[in-house]
Amino acid sequence: MSKRVVFITGASSGMGYAATKLFAGHGWKVYAGARRVEKIPTGAGIHPMRLDVTDADSREQFVEASLADGLRVDVLLNNAGYGEFGPLEEVGVDKVHKQLDTNLVGASELTKLVLPQMRQQGTGRIINNSSIGGDIYSPLGGWYYVTKRGLNVWSDVLDTEIRQFGLRSVIIEPGGTQSAWTDIAVDNALHNLTPNSPYTALVEGTRKLLNGMLTNSEATSEDLAKVFYRAATDRHPKRRYYFSLTDRMVSRFARNHPGVFHEGISLIVHRLTRNK
Repeated sequence: MSKRVVFITGASSGMGYAATKLFAGHGWKVYAGARRVEKIPTGAGIHPMRLDVTDADSREQFVEASLADGLRVDVLLNNAGYGEFGPLEEVGVDKVHKQLDTNLVGASELTKLVLPQMRQQGTGRIINNSSIGGDIYSPLGGWYYVTKRGLNVWSDVLDTEIRQFGLRSVIIEPGGTQSAWTDIAVDNALHNLTPNSPYTALVEGTRKLLNGMLTNSEATSEDLAKVFYRAATDRHPKRRYYFSLTDRMVSRFARNHPGVFHEGISLIVHRLTRNK
């Protein structure tokens, strides 16, 4: 039996890096894409590839070269993403487009490129790394949360369209995870502030909220890589995968009681903002 093949985006750090190592360790051929190829892990079964998910030529070259070498694709793991935090009033439209292109449009366009091969095979799975941020939100993360909510809906609609071909599209919803994501998101929030911004103090409250979520979470990138692998190999895949029961319950409560939940989050952030 030929080795199974997975394409992974955002493979140079965090969950993508850990997933690349895990899938390869289980004997898969891994075509691992990232802009910083030198940071992608190396080893048996790993094929580091340059990939910028926001660039059409880069996406096409990645898929064409990977298919020419691996001859098939069993799983596309749309993992690349980041948090473009900042006040909605002040985030520039160029940053808005970058956030949408990285977290949502890039995943959609890559998926379009692999679906014909999966359909020909009669098997294949699209795994989309979203966030509990697809169900919850906090101040300063507006455009990030829009992309994750959008990714959830896009994946669900895609799943209804491709099941007839024996294919599936599923969502992973990580909660707080030990990584550099929070620092990057808060740094982006600071860079997106205009001079003398009235939202400056709100950044510190948001930082405290996000760091508090990390303090209460033991999840690592390696833990989430195992969730990705389960989503890739489950005989009957679910529409949603979570690392912990807490993540699942938080998302469910936010969906069922959005007013109460998000008013509470907003009050916490503003209280943390005042208590500097």
